[in-house]
Amino acid sequence: MAELRESDVLLEFRPLGQYVRVSAIDPRTNTEIVVSGPAAAGQAALAQLAVRRLNYVLKKKGA
Repeated sequence: MAELRESDVLLEFRPLGQYVRVSAIDPRTNTEIVVSGPAAAGQAALAQLAVRRLNYVLKKKGA
C-alpha cells in the first residue's frame, strides 16, 4: 500500500487553549488517529504529524 498524503486524508483541527487536537481519518479504511500539539507549531506541521501517525497505524494494521 502506498503511503497516504495530506490530500488523501480528512483532517480536523480543534483548538484547546494553547494546544490543537488534530484528527486524521483515512476515508478508505475509516481508520482514525488523534494527535495533539502546541498551537504555535502551526497547522502545516500538525497536519504532517497526523498524516505520519496515520500511515504508521495503517502499516501496523496491515491495511
